[in-house]
This record gives sequence, structure tokens and C-alpha cells, in this order.
Amino acid sequence: MDRQDVLHLLIISLNFGHHNCWRKYNWRARLLGVPASACSARGGMDPLGARSQFVDIQNLPTWQQQLDEDGEETPLEQSDSLLSQQAFPSPFPFRPDINRKIILFCGDIALLNCTAILNTSNESLNDKNPVSDSVHQLAGPELRDELLKLKGCRTGEAKLTKGFNLAARFIVHTVGPKYKAKYRTAAESSLYSCYRNTMQLAVEQSMASIGLCVVSTTKRGYPLEDATHMAFRTVRRFLENHGNSLETVVFAVSDTEERLYKKLLPLYFPRSEQEERTCLPLIPADIGNSEGEPVVPERQIRIAEKPGTLEDDSEEESLESDLGQVGNHAFARMEGDVDKQRKQILQGQMSEAAIHKQHQRNYNRWLCRARAEDLSDIAALKALYQTGVDMCGRTVMILVGRNIPVTLIDIEKALLYFIHVMDHITVKEYVMVYFHTLTGEHNHLDSNFLKNLYDIVDTKFKKNLKAFYFVHPTFRSKVRVHLVM
Repeated sequence: MDRQDVLHLLIISLNFGHHNCWRKYNWRARLLGVPASACSARGGMDPLGARSQFVDIQNLPTWQQQLDEDGEETPLEQSDSLLSQQAFPSPFPFRPDINRKIILFCGDIALLNCTAILNTSNESLNDKNPVSDSVHQLAGPELRDELLKLKGCRTGEAKLTKGFNLAARFIVHTVGPKYKAKYRTAAESSLYSCYRNTMQLAVEQSMASIGLCVVSTTKRGYPLEDATHMAFRTVRRFLENHGNSLETVVFAVSDTEERLYKKLLPLYFPRSEQEERTCLPLIPADIGNSEGEPVVPERQIRIAEKPGTLEDDSEEESLESDLGQVGNHAFARMEGDVDKQRKQILQGQMSEAAIHKQHQRNYNRWLCRARAEDLSDIAALKALYQTGVDMCGRTVMILVGRNIPVTLIDIEKALLYFIHVMDHITVKEYVMVYFHTLTGEHNHLDSNFLKNLYDIVDTKFKKNLKAFYFVHPTFRSKVRVHLVM
């Protein structure tokens, strides 16, 4: 046997050894229910020393750690210094324990080695989008067969399957809403349900970690920034209230989405007290309820502690109030002559009750318009927002004059936005703080507009306003306020 034959036998034996090694990994992978590449990454080298394509989330930096690694000033830190020093508490305070659970990952969510990943799809669970395509390609044909057994998924729901050939043990499937400005409230509620049900499913299944993709795909038309706000506040509230068992939540994004996520993450997950104060003016006015769920005031009803029972002291009062409601329903109400009422208004002959009724009807028309129109361009100015409560428990609303470019916006839409935001705030006592700091001529509202606003708003706006603070007023602004009031 010459040297060439010996070398040939040596190569064959090495290949046979590698083949047996790979068979060992395949056997171990089947036993654990994970792909062979993931198993070899956990328990040894891949064949021929190849690195696993899957990403272990334990090797990724947390959101809190990224503050030290980046070491650069974010655009948020360049906001007005006066607003960053406000004493009002943030609705999303600095919580290092929560920040250590958050990871921002730019890459393919299907490659994450965690307990579960989120897949966004359509009602038939066969959508074609980058996230879903990657999940199906890596999970294998078994996933398609499993999805057929689920018989679809409704918008806002979350359903669970195995991960099959993925490194993740489970896949959570959800269906995001189709966005239309006319049905904005319904879309917000559905998107909230997507994230909420996903997080709830993770806790119910005792998952330690979960990767979340961007649910609102481009073909569904949901504005990415609005959807990101909804995702962050829902996850933040869930971790505050129910997230003790969850160790890691990974936001998996693409290159185009990463910049927006880095911009908005500090609003809901500030990494220091300074970042918390800096981001406070940028938090949207509408942050939902204690769970992050969108609040629709007209759908809220009061339910007694024990329905069907009344306290002894209130029996007579309740009976009188019930009798007083007889004939007040829409089908039993008689409306007077509208032309006659308007003539009496001009002549000053209408009673105070009739005037109040006419004013209420006018305000309701404005409120209906405010709820129907798309006011996202006005909301983007961040001129009006809620900061929290004062020492007396009253809601504190902030109005930043510098952020109101009067000459560049539709002033009527600004009025509609004010009514839309403040309608549910003014049902109880509140405080208004107006910052006149660094305003120019293009930021000054016309006195006629202020008078019109004062005349249109409901009586609850004036009745429940307990304090109005005017920060850094000028002589001109003092005179203008005096004329309006």
C-alpha cells in the first residue's frame, strides 16, 4: 500500500467520523424537539466547525446595557431644557428591572433561540410577508400542516403552535388589523389585543422569553409610528402588572424599523432618571388605561357593586330619578320649532335651560366631528399631552405654545383635536399648565379663536378646571388672556 492509498483511507475515515457526529446531533435534536443546528450550538460544535445560524438571546445586550454601549446623545436629549426639568411624574418611570428584560434585535426573528417567537399573518394563517415567509422556511412543512388544524385566526387573537425546526420551542400566531382612518378606534383596539393576547399566552404557558415582531405589516396600512407606540405601551404595562415570570422580551425589527424603535423606546423604557425627564414632553396624550388599552369614553358605563340591589337611603331618590326620566328617551321627546328657538336667541328671550341645551347640542356636533376626522398631523406636534397627576390627584395637562405653528396648521383641526383629547379628561377635576416659553409671532393664537374655543367647549371644561398655570407670560399674553376671560 503506497502513500496515496493511505491518504485516501484517512480521508474516508475522517468523513465517516464527521458523519457519525452529525447523526448524533440529529438524534439529540429529535429527542429535544429542536433543529440539529440549534442542538449542536448548545451541546458542541457543528459539523466541520460551522457556526449555528441561530441567535442565542443570552448573548444579546439588554436595553439597559445599550445605554452604556452606545455612549452617544440621542435626539431626545436635545429637547427644551425647561420641559426636561418639570416636576410632574412620568406615566412610564425609570425601571431598571424592566429594562433588563427588554432587548432590541435587528435581524430575522425566526433565528432567535428563545422560548417562543411571534409570527404575524392573516385570518387564514397563510399570509406572504417577510416575517411569515422566514418562519415557514426555517420551521419546515410540518408547520403548514399544523396551521391547517387551527382553521384560521381572527383579528386580534393569538394562537400557539410548536416551533418544529426553529430554535424557538413555540410560535405564537396573530393577525393584525387593517387600518382605515375612519375606523381608527377599532384598529387600535385590535392591535392592542394582538400584543396583549400574545403576552398573556406567554405567561399562561410559563414561557421564560418571547420574541415580538412588528405586527402591523405594510400591506395592512397601519402607520408604523402609531403601531410602535401601541406595542411599547402594551408591553410596558403588561410587564408592570403581570410580567414577573417573563425574563426576556425581544423586539425583533428590520433595518428600516430599527431607527424608529430606538427613537421611541426611551419614552416607555427610560434607562435613567435624566432620560425619563427628557422624554416626558414627547409622550403622547393618549396612553390608554392602566393596562395600556385604548380608552373610548362613550363606551364606558357605570355598574353598581351589586346589580339589582339598592341602598336603603337611596330608594326614594332613585325612584324619583327614574320617574323623572320618563319621556326623556329619543322616541318620546318632543322638539320645538328650531326657527322659533333661533329667533328667541336673537331676541334674548330663551330661558337659561334652553340656552344650555342648545349649547350642549352644538358641542356634541363638534365632538362627533373630532372623533370622525383624522387628526394625526395635529397630534404629531406634541403640543397637548397628559403628564400625570398633582398632589391632589388631579390630572395635569400640558400645553406647549412653542409647538403650535399657527400659520402652518388648520386651526379648525387644532380645535377639533383639543376637544377630542380633553373631552374624557374634563369629566373630573384637572389642571392645565401652559408654557409660553420661546414662542414667536407664528405661535400666538388669535384672540377670536380663543373666544370661540371658550364658547364652544362644554360646561365641564370650565367647571372642573381647578387651576391654570401660565409659565413665562409676556405683557401681551396677559392682556390677551384678560380680554378672553
